[in-house]
Amino acid sequence: MTRVITYGTYDLLHQGHINLLHRAKELGDYLIVGVTSDSYDRGRGKLNVRNNVLERVEAVKATGYADEVIIEDYLGQKIDDIQKYDVDIFAIGSDWVGKFDYLNEYCKVVYLPRTEGISSTMLRAESQDTYKIGVIGSGRIANRFVPETKVVNGAEAVAVLNPGRDEAEVFALKHKMEAYTDFDAFAEKVDVVYIASPHLTHYDYIKRSLLAGKHVLCEIPFTLKKDETVELYRLAEEKDLVLMEANKTAFCPAFGHIVTLIKSGIIGDVVDVKASLSKMVAAPTRELDAEQAGGAMTEHASLTVMAIVKLLGLDWKDINFHTKRENGVDIYTKGVINYPHATSSFTLGIGVKTEGNLVISGTKGYVYVPAPWWLTSYFEVRYEDQTKNKKYFYSYDGEGLRYEIQEFLSMIVNDRRSCYKFRRRESVAIAEIIEKFRNGESVTEL
Repeated sequence: MTRVITYGTYDLLHQGHINLLHRAKELGDYLIVGVTSDSYDRGRGKLNVRNNVLERVEAVKATGYADEVIIEDYLGQKIDDIQKYDVDIFAIGSDWVGKFDYLNEYCKVVYLPRTEGISSTMLRAESQDTYKIGVIGSGRIANRFVPETKVVNGAEAVAVLNPGRDEAEVFALKHKMEAYTDFDAFAEKVDVVYIASPHLTHYDYIKRSLLAGKHVLCEIPFTLKKDETVELYRLAEEKDLVLMEANKTAFCPAFGHIVTLIKSGIIGDVVDVKASLSKMVAAPTRELDAEQAGGAMTEHASLTVMAIVKLLGLDWKDINFHTKRENGVDIYTKGVINYPHATSSFTLGIGVKTEGNLVISGTKGYVYVPAPWWLTSYFEVRYEDQTKNKKYFYSYDGEGLRYEIQEFLSMIVNDRRSCYKFRRRESVAIAEIIEKFRNGESVTEL
């Protein structure tokens, strides 16, 4: 039996892809097709994928040419796959001539003629809608957001809204945008809205944007109340709009891989999750202002609690908090979330410094993610037998916001209202836990 292998992204599967698969199939008796994973594509700077990996796998299967479909997830995997699957022929499009000659050491390399006049890049150029993004807020995160839009295909930041005219104009001048102080005028100029305003304004801005018919991406904390969060997601459903919490770590390629590995049982049953995050700040600043909902919980809990609920779920037994306050603001808070068969904790500080790592303990081993774990580019899986330890490296480009922007626009383009990387119910759970703390439920003062 002659075994053939080929690889591709297969985004927006078209006749050129089908023709190439047909030609590859004719080279042998058994065709293996490697489909690049979302994280691998992103790691190579390709933030223009319309279809996620599962959709692309199904599209390849539907052609009827693939006897087996595998996922390409890391650099150098082609050599591993050729040996693993005892491949006789490696086939690839002629636009790669010479690039894979090094594989001749392992099997025969064949460059197949491509179908002229069609490619995924051309189809994207023809069909790509450019979404005009309006930014609400002009602070630190908004200033990091706009440059990130420039590396995501179909994203264009065109306007900023800030009640303060001077702040809006300074921001607009810096980023070559239009400045607005009136919401209605602002909404008329944009297709989607990104909210990076102060915490207490999120609910109102999200609701107004949805009622104006705009898709919304909102910074953390999404809201500070469970009922408000539920209401907003329901409104988005009624309006058939995408509403997404900009919890950037949830969309980070490496963090997604951690969740996948944990769910696959690589460290056995998870018994404990510990996540910490701290940032030292000095007054006067919003983070230390009780009137602006400042504090360690409102600043950082969205990220640490996200990691816990992604790994352990939403069916907790009880939650308690230990906190130290100054001038009405928690400068340090430790929360413990207990589950029927596991426990977890998060440690947060804005006036107290912590390590800032993530440790996931299981019955077979543990995962260690060094500080700053929320900007994950590297993690380790460790065992009692250290020879079995494995290190994982991922690229984390720019400010990391590009990953959430790409997912947000992908949801709009592909008419998806929910994302497996960060479920709406997980967003609701985070708001619920923040609200419990703010209401003083099970809180011990230090």
